[in-house]
Amino acid sequence: MTRLRRDSSTTGVDSGGAARRDMRLSWVLTVLSICLSALVTATGAEGKRKLQIGVKKRVDHCPIKSRKGDVLHMHYTGKLEDGTEFDSSLPQNQPFVFSLGTGQVIKGWDQGLLGMCEGEKRKLVIPSELGYGERGAPPKIPGGATLVFEVELLKIERRSEL
Repeated sequence: MTRLRRDSSTTGVDSGGAARRDMRLSWVLTVLSICLSALVTATGAEGKRKLQIGVKKRVDHCPIKSRKGDVLHMHYTGKLEDGTEFDSSLPQNQPFVFSLGTGQVIKGWDQGLLGMCEGEKRKLVIPSELGYGERGAPPKIPGGATLVFEVELLKIERRSEL
């Protein structure tokens, strides 16, 4: 006579299925927790993002690179992340002139234009913390906006050191 084993669902006896299910759930929650921790660490405690600098055009001969205190002559086009243009020096063909690293421009420019060569072009993606912050620059730049700039360094004026 052979005995047939009955299914645990009909007997009410658990053969470890619930324990395995609980173990899987625990594992999934652990992995999810690790992923969330990594995300918080990558973006910073307050969700801050980093300045992104992309070189669009390099120059072969670069005898002088921009540094703090240099007066830069730049062409630029500024856009919001959705592509809406908010400013540009190109239509007037009038370069923007300022002193680098002295707070005359947003922090993203003071940081993102260091080490540039005349003739070089860059793309800067500037988080709001390094741009206009939560207040923005109404009406064209809303609060919390990430800014995207295409810039070209036309000329560096270096003041002689004393």
